[in-house]
Amino acid sequence: MATANSWPPCTTGWISLVTSDLATRWSARQVGRLKPLLFFLCLYPLYRWSWLVFSGQGLGANPPEYLIRSTGLWSIILLWVTLAVTPVRRLLGQPALVSWRRMLGLFSFFYAVLHVLGWAWWERGGSLTEMWLDIVQRTFVWVGVLAFVPMLFLALTSTRGWMRRLGVGWQRLHYSVYPVAVLSVLHFWLVRSGKVDYREPLAYGGALAGLLGVRLLWRLRGR
Repeated sequence: MATANSWPPCTTGWISLVTSDLATRWSARQVGRLKPLLFFLCLYPLYRWSWLVFSGQGLGANPPEYLIRSTGLWSIILLWVTLAVTPVRRLLGQPALVSWRRMLGLFSFFYAVLHVLGWAWWERGGSLTEMWLDIVQRTFVWVGVLAFVPMLFLALTSTRGWMRRLGVGWQRLHYSVYPVAVLSVLHFWLVRSGKVDYREPLAYGGALAGLLGVRLLWRLRGR
């Protein structure tokens, strides 16, 4: 016995539009056309910091500390978005989205570089001796260094030329993005432990667990 469609006409039309769009695979050219927009979206933190300065709102009571913390946080956010590309493209059936991954990863590295430079210049005065003492004396600093060094190699080897040179080794090297992500959360946790405020590290840790859990589930299913 057939049942009547309980969905309103507008809802039915919207669902059919979405499913038809997702049923059509986007070409690499179509996805590539959105890269300029993605590029400018990744610059949002720079726009925001500039707006806070020029609008007179400022960067808080301690601008250097604000920028060091903010650049580190945006590096984590973009690293998480990079890791989300694969689950999203699989769920949507849009393999061409993989072309966004390199840009997102490089922007994550870009903000990590600003984070390190801010720490080196504003907190350690640009002194290599002071930087080294900070690394060996404070746990969260050397954990951050352990996360940053692999990111440097990932960024340097992200080109197609390096993919050809390293062959199978390139994929193995880029699997290090997972320990980098875990170390980033640990670094964030240790930084916040001084203020006994773990809400944000827990939120980002939970998001990372979800991203890695989806990958593990797919691997167990043989996808």
